[in-house]
Amino acid sequence: MLPLPAPYRLRPMALADIPAVLEIDRASFPSPAPEQLFINELTDNQLAHYQVLARGEGASEKLIGFAGFWLIAGEVHISTIAVAPAERGRGRGEWLLLNLLWLACALDPLLITLEVRRGNAVAQALYAKYRFEEVGVRRRYYRDTGEDALLLTVDLAAQPDYCAWLAQKGAGLRTDGPGSV
Repeated sequence: MLPLPAPYRLRPMALADIPAVLEIDRASFPSPAPEQLFINELTDNQLAHYQVLARGEGASEKLIGFAGFWLIAGEVHISTIAVAPAERGRGRGEWLLLNLLWLACALDPLLITLEVRRGNAVAQALYAKYRFEEVGVRRRYYRDTGEDALLLTVDLAAQPDYCAWLAQKGAGLRTDGPGSV
């Protein structure tokens, strides 16, 4: 896990986190995921890797974000990243993404992929910062709005320095707001 400055920390998602994850999910997406989806991802899906971003520890811990990916046939597919509204614009989503990418590199994938809403310019800028390139469009991918999804990838064969570059990004981690990594 990416080392973060106190009082923040990243850790694997647990079943007990699901109520807080659902709250963040509802505040983040037009069609939130059902509780059973997260239960299945944590208990039945051997391909799934989920994490939470927390502030504080023990009884004072508050979940402020979560993210996940699937590892399928040498490809890491980032399935979700969400941050609580009060924590947005402070680099928290970037921490989640960077940690996912670190975890992905440890699995030695060939490709890292994700979909992003065509209208989500903030997320697209973050992904571009981490060398994702648009390789396609999934027409009317989001059923809730009919919006297209842009398919973005990092091809690790074409970028053999990518994981070393990520390690440098993590080593330069600061906590002073947006774009702080």
